[in-house]
This record gives sequence, C-alpha cells and structure tokens, in this order.
Amino acid sequence: MASKTFNVGIIGYGLSAKIFHIPFIQVVSDFNLYAIVQRQPTPEKDACQDHPGIKSYRTAEEMVRDASIDVVVITTPPTTHFELAELALEHGKHVIVEKPFVPTSSEANSLISIAKKSNRLLTVYQNRRYDSDFLTLHHLLSTHTLGRIVEFESHFDRYKPSPTNSKAWKSRPEPGGGAIYDLGTHLIDQIVLLFGQPKKITAFLGSQRGEKEAGCEDSGTVLLHYDNGMMASVKIAVVSAEIAQLRFWVRGEWGAYRKYHEDCQEAHLTQGRKVEESGFGVEPEEWYGILTTVDDGILVARPFPTAQPVSYKAFYTQFAQAVAGRGEVPVKPEDASAVIRLIELAKQSSDEGRTVDV
Repeated sequence: MASKTFNVGIIGYGLSAKIFHIPFIQVVSDFNLYAIVQRQPTPEKDACQDHPGIKSYRTAEEMVRDASIDVVVITTPPTTHFELAELALEHGKHVIVEKPFVPTSSEANSLISIAKKSNRLLTVYQNRRYDSDFLTLHHLLSTHTLGRIVEFESHFDRYKPSPTNSKAWKSRPEPGGGAIYDLGTHLIDQIVLLFGQPKKITAFLGSQRGEKEAGCEDSGTVLLHYDNGMMASVKIAVVSAEIAQLRFWVRGEWGAYRKYHEDCQEAHLTQGRKVEESGFGVEPEEWYGILTTVDDGILVARPFPTAQPVSYKAFYTQFAQAVAGRGEVPVKPEDASAVIRLIELAKQSSDEGRTVDV
C-alpha cells in the first residue's frame, strides 16, 4: 500500500521560503508543494510563475480553510508567527514555524498548548542542527575524543559593516528582531542540544555598526555558565574583517577542535545548486577543521574531515514521518521555547549589566 502524500502550504514567499524550505519540500516524496500565500506578486517575484500548478492565495485565512492542506509552513517575520501558527493549528493543520519560533517564551508555550489541544504537530525550523560542521562536532563529543569539555565557542561572524536590508525584521528594533533572535537562535539551540540548559547567563548585546543601526542589536556575546564549570560562548559579529571566519573553537582535557568557515549549504542554495546534485553541501578539504589531541603527552594537530552532509532535507524527512505517525518531530517545540527563554534572559542580562540565573 502506497504511503499518503501530504499537501504543504507555505505562508510567505521571500528568501526563507524560496531558499530554505521549498527546495527541500520538493525532494521529500511524502510531501507535495500544494499552495503558497503571496500577498502581492510582481512580474519579477511570482510564486505561480516559479511553481506552475500550485494554488495561490492572497491571505493565510483563505489558505487554512483549504481542507486539502495537511501542513502549513510559516516563513513570515517573527511578529506574525504566533497569530499565523495559532490560525493554522486551530484549522487542523500541522505547523512548521521558521526560526525564531516567536518573540516570547509565553507565546511559545501558548502555541504548544494549542497544538496539543488541536491534536496537531508543531515544530520549529532549527535547520542548523543539520550543518555538517555541527554534526562533525557532535561526533567528536559523543565519542569523547576531546575528553571533558571546559570551553565551547560558537561564532557567526561576518564582515557586513552596512546592513544588506535595513527594512528586514532582523535589522529592526522590534519583537523578535536583531542578531540574537536571527543568528543567536541557531547557536544557542546547538549548544543546548549538546549540553542541556545552563545554570546562568551573562550577555553583552549591542551594535558594532554604531549609529547606523541605532536601537537594533546587530552583534553580541552570550556566556552560558554550566554547573560543571564549563563555559559556552555565543559570539555574533558584523564587523569582522576576516577572510576565514571562525565557526567553532572547543577545548577539552584531551584535545581541541577549531573550525573555520560556515556550512556551505546556504551558499550552494543561493547559487542555485540543486539539493540532490552531486557535491551539494560538501565543503572543500581545505576547509576541514583542525583537531589537536594529546598523544603520549605530545600535542598533535591534524585536519579532521568534516562529516558528509545529510542536508536540511533530513528535517523535512523526519517531519513527514512524524505526520505519518512514524516518529517524533525533528525539533520539539518545548526545546524551541526553552531557547527563546534563554534569549529573553540574555537580553535581561545585557540590559541590567549582570549575570542572571536560568
């Protein structure tokens, strides 16, 4: 008996939908790209022209009334996430919300309750869990190659002294806006996935662009303190004039791992490469991280191959299985809510100039 194909409707048709969602939906056999909400198509940006045969809606309210739709993907700005997710859940749809989940943990917890009441699945698109460099690091930690970890640094540093789009939500001082919600969401989620909840948080959030971004945090450092003495650092910079940007630096009793360059899936997608073509998401050997270990009391450093990519397709494959009743969602909404709570505490720490308890 053939498995059911689930119809997917997407709310929003910007970069997120076109680059990070649609290419992966289209290569998961259990999903069918069925409908897109696009409020104002233009000749240069028209979902129907790009995807002939889909249903086109102008409002989310219209789309969720379509009984043929099983799954709704929300790719609009964070200030709209709660309202749209609530609407879709209450109309019987399973829901994927682009990160950041919602601006507040109280909104996140409300959506979790609504999903349970509606008996529908809810998840958040924390796709960076499937980055090859993170999977490599996860392997090193799970095999205890580095021993007890004493310090963990995670970076998203770029050289963008001027905002690429000052009208985008990530560049505006609004709920869910700024670097901590945009990039910090990914970095904090990865750390919590590896080590669990921290005990305390110290954060310094600000603008490296100065007056150009008055009122909007474009950078920062967040320190996550753990009971065992380990310190995890989240660092975001927009004025980092480096050709090779540091991504991870992890130090343990038995060794260290230092990795430069970001996972290349985003770059490949932006270049128009196809998800299932040969070499998609595979980084060049010269990008391999450096693993330093202690061999007979001597420090030895060598390149350590980056894991072969599973690609962000894995997120959608797992969610399709969950919708079919064959497993759990790829990212539990409770995990995403906990990340939002840590961001709230980081902002409190920065505003008050003190370390806060979790």
